[in-house]
Amino acid sequence: MAPPEPHGLRGERLEIWAAVATMLERLPVALDAQLQRDSGLTHFELGVLTALDAAPDRTLRMSTLAGYASSTLSRLSRAVTRLEAKGWARRVVDTTDGRFTLAVLTDDGHGKVLESTPAHHALVERLVFDTLTATQTRQLGVIARSIGDAVEAAPSWTPPGARQP
Repeated sequence: MAPPEPHGLRGERLEIWAAVATMLERLPVALDAQLQRDSGLTHFELGVLTALDAAPDRTLRMSTLAGYASSTLSRLSRAVTRLEAKGWARRVVDTTDGRFTLAVLTDDGHGKVLESTPAHHALVERLVFDTLTATQTRQLGVIARSIGDAVEAAPSWTPPGARQP
């Protein structure tokens, strides 16, 4: 009697998954390294600052910001503590509902976003978009949204004015 077939990924699907998993490990490291070197930020911290920068009055409830960042409140709180220490963000009690805490981007934080974004976007262009054709770029957007939707049904943060599928 032949041994049972192993369960799991095999062949082309295993090769594709290995490539995706490798990209998921390497890309964040490259993004963090550039941001740390050039701006003293992690990729996560820049995402927090960018979300605040795009928000009305540059202010969001911490719980909303955690949802946008796909983060726990604890992780977000630690990041905001680091941003507060650098003068880029502050926390205040929500005057409309004292049960909530608001994260507010400071003027210096807005300046940090403006300073950090060009080099970060240049790296994203080089590592992601310059390696793809226009068709592949569009396909990547569709694929990323499909996988994101499968992972979590809750809506994720999208930049103001971004195209919706």
